[in-house]
Amino acid sequence: MPYPIIDSHCHLDFPKFNRDREETILRAREAGVVGMVNSGISLKGNRISLELAEKNEDIYVALGLSPDIGRGGEDKEINAILAQIEENAEKAVGIGEAGLDFQDCKTNEERERQTAAFKKVIELAKDLDKPLIVHARQAEAEVLKLVKGVNTVIYHCYSGPVETMREIVDMGYYISLATLVCFSEHHQTLAEAVPLENLLLETDSPFLSPRKGRNEPAFIVDSVPVVAQLKDMEPAEIAKSTTENARRAFSI
Repeated sequence: MPYPIIDSHCHLDFPKFNRDREETILRAREAGVVGMVNSGISLKGNRISLELAEKNEDIYVALGLSPDIGRGGEDKEINAILAQIEENAEKAVGIGEAGLDFQDCKTNEERERQTAAFKKVIELAKDLDKPLIVHARQAEAEVLKLVKGVNTVIYHCYSGPVETMREIVDMGYYISLATLVCFSEHHQTLAEAVPLENLLLETDSPFLSPRKGRNEPAFIVDSVPVVAQLKDMEPAEIAKSTTENARRAFSI
């Protein structure tokens, strides 16, 4: 019996879904997925995400600017994305993903450029009073310092230390765990430690599949029994709570 659940972060706009996007959406529905938050990260990705949300009542759009573009993109491209987010904000349930990825930053100059772009997205989220979906890789604590003052923050695909996670939830923010929890000991430790009221579940598809090959929103159901066992709860309760959290976080 499928549990109604929301995939709080996916990338159905990515080229990996070009050949079977509609079928992928249908498979998600058949698996019990009642909502998918599709996160754009570029000018084209945001545009496709808006189109997907317009055509499908159960797909919600978040408009973002990837850390890679923040680090290496030209000012013209960054400003165009920021303008696109502002112009389409009323159609979006969140701003992001955006953030810091210090794994790929090789120089201080790259870090500074990435941080400057992220700060602009933070200000947009504040001005628009929208939830901010953050990408924080090897920069979880740095991101937390920057986002203070934003009402709702979702740490997407959280992979950082348990100690930093506790600081994040103390701020009332959300931790979104990807399908990595199905096979990663560290993410299972995070799932045990995170308070249920702060927990969201996501696939981050097409990445991080708990099965062979490409990930997709239908596979969010694989996370539910794993998290349920770790928290000594019923799978239906995990699905219900994380779905209610997603509805509250994104006002959907």
